[in-house]
Amino acid sequence: MEHPKVSIIMNCLNGEEYLRQALDSVFGQTYDDWEIIFWDNASTDKSATIAKSYGERVRYFKSSVTHPLGKARNLAIKEAMGDFIAFLDCDDIWLPWKLEKQMPLFKKDPQVGLVFSDMVVFDSNREIYQYLGKNKPPRGMVFRELLVNYFIGILSVVIRKPVLEDVEWFDERFENIEDMDLFLRIAYLFKLDYVDEPLVKWRLHDKSATFRQFGLFANEWDLLLEKLTGLYPGFKENYAKEIRGYVSKTTQLRVLGEWLNHRPINARKLLNTADLGKISQLGYLTLTFFPPSIFLPLNKLRYRIRSFIS
Repeated sequence: MEHPKVSIIMNCLNGEEYLRQALDSVFGQTYDDWEIIFWDNASTDKSATIAKSYGERVRYFKSSVTHPLGKARNLAIKEAMGDFIAFLDCDDIWLPWKLEKQMPLFKKDPQVGLVFSDMVVFDSNREIYQYLGKNKPPRGMVFRELLVNYFIGILSVVIRKPVLEDVEWFDERFENIEDMDLFLRIAYLFKLDYVDEPLVKWRLHDKSATFRQFGLFANEWDLLLEKLTGLYPGFKENYAKEIRGYVSKTTQLRVLGEWLNHRPINARKLLNTADLGKISQLGYLTLTFFPPSIFLPLNKLRYRIRSFIS
């Protein structure tokens, strides 16, 4: 295929366990005009052998060293030949009709720069919850809403490639929220649209250390707020209400980070100076008296209840 319509960015670091499921979900797409840019971030397992076994539609590249994810995504994008950019990590799954349902939205409105969808969160045993459910996000120019309530999963995203000519790509200073940074900046300039159903499945790993990194997320949220303030004149004045909500969520991340890293006293000290509202303050304070091991099952239960209610 000389000029595929969609370039699918797959970044991989020792992803052999679930890689075939991810690749098969692309090859099973009802929309057939695509290529995969497979960026092997210096894996030492069988990821390369698996990726290469899928033939020429998987364009394989390998780093000599392991790069931060933002840089690895940028390196992969440089190799993309398509008119649109999509993303799929090697442990997640696309449903067969994902691209077929998303691509017409770009044709419907030339001002749309990014299209996303709802997603199902699952683990090795079952589907846990639907991410958006009945909480429908807005369409169009949604920067304001996205700033205070970020609702986009990168595995669901398709971007019109010329949009990337107007914005900086992934900021390589970020290690955890490089996608949030990019999509917010796209939302500041372009319309967003979405398909109102789950088109992807995001895998939740029980053994993942990500949940312990909430403190690092908070630091990057601080950096992103500083960045946006410098990028957009009048940002603090024009988005004062949204910034208050953003700062509150940053504090919540920092509290969780202290607790999950077995520093409950530090978490309580942060709560003493926070302004999260009485119910939230009490909820987080109560949490700090329990062991961090309850966090993941409690979080799963919370979302299962939310899915049931919605």
